[in-house]
Amino acid sequence: MPTVGFHASHEQLAPSSLLAAVQAAEAAGFQAAMCSDHLAPWSERQGNSGHAWSWLGAALQATSLPFGVVTAPGQRYHPAIIAQAIATLGELFPGRFWAALGSGEAVNEHVTGEAWPSKQVRDARLLECVGVIRDLLAGREVSHDGLIKVDRARLWVEPPGPPDLIGAAVSEATAERCGAWADGLITVNQPVAALTRVLEAFRTGGGKGKPAYLQVHLSWAEDDDTARQIAHEQWSSNMFDSEVAWELDTPAGFDAAAKFVRPEDVDAAVLISSDTERHLAWLIELADIGFDGLFLHHVGQQQERFIETFGDKVIPDLAS
Repeated sequence: MPTVGFHASHEQLAPSSLLAAVQAAEAAGFQAAMCSDHLAPWSERQGNSGHAWSWLGAALQATSLPFGVVTAPGQRYHPAIIAQAIATLGELFPGRFWAALGSGEAVNEHVTGEAWPSKQVRDARLLECVGVIRDLLAGREVSHDGLIKVDRARLWVEPPGPPDLIGAAVSEATAERCGAWADGLITVNQPVAALTRVLEAFRTGGGKGKPAYLQVHLSWAEDDDTARQIAHEQWSSNMFDSEVAWELDTPAGFDAAAKFVRPEDVDAAVLISSDTERHLAWLIELADIGFDGLFLHHVGQQQERFIETFGDKVIPDLAS
């Protein structure tokens, strides 16, 4: 069965609360953790967005869990800075850290004042960044003149071995491209048929034999109505396909787009139930597709009961 991880949502919890949550998750039996690197939340209702890289140093020190982060080099971050951050965490915590690289979202990247490129340009820029980051992690001096520019960069911190660079993908096309360069795949829950195609595309593109991870959005509460209310209040702004989600550039814009999302519509993006047996069945079905790790994200802002309940009633059966 897969590794069962905890997704730490910077968009929803203050850094100190998120640190306490990931420590509780380790104590409850979660075997790994991950987070996403956001400057802004998806919704003004979420109301948080701490700096992932600062927090990761504290979280890795405060737990013994392996961690990953989803980040986007190329606009808000120069790839040499990302490479330095990866190498630093890799040196401090050998074998416990991976970084997933994606092409980014306007809600985080527009703050530089640069124009938000087309998807085609963003994908090309990402590939340039991956090449720069890999060369830097290999100890090379790098100069580059393309969609990103690098002048004689070199890292002066050396991890025992370069951390894995994972590809972040939602669509089949992006997953297939990731197969050619990434050490693994991270994606998010969709219908089983769609996830199967994404995983197959990654393997077809060169990812055969490499690990694949799935971030699972779910909502659990003591009763179904509360679980649905939580999902609608916190995650209705995350219902849109990539053509919308990667282009909106403010939390207020996401909230406006979600104005007509009904509570029952959120089922398309979130597994909603008060029944832990039902959650377990869903997660086993997702694991059976072929994912090596499931990172569970309860979309509510109160994490304690979710962590305690899933640690007691779901993880033992899922991880056995």
